[in-house]
Amino acid sequence: MPAGSSSKRERQYEHIKEGATERGTSTGRAEEIAARTVNKQRARSGEAKRASTTSTRDPKSAPQRGGERSHRGPQGPTRDQLYQEARKENVEGRSSMNKQQLRDALGR
Repeated sequence: MPAGSSSKRERQYEHIKEGATERGTSTGRAEEIAARTVNKQRARSGEAKRASTTSTRDPKSAPQRGGERSHRGPQGPTRDQLYQEARKENVEGRSSMNKQQLRDALGR
């Protein structure tokens, strides 16, 4: 934590770090996650000297966003799952097919 942080931010940092560690994240990665999260919150509330544009102008905080940017949404079965299904149905040429080609071959 940066020098001069409030006790609230110190508690927040420890709470996030402990949560990440309990989920099996390495100590170093847990510290990084906690620091980034707390620094973003500090930037949004005006406590930080410098802040990125994303930190201050994002319309929602990370918990409110709920993974909106993580990926495009559900993509259906994985390529490996489609491959296994194609294998059961003896689809020829399945080993060289990509996900979309496997979908088409299986009639999805």
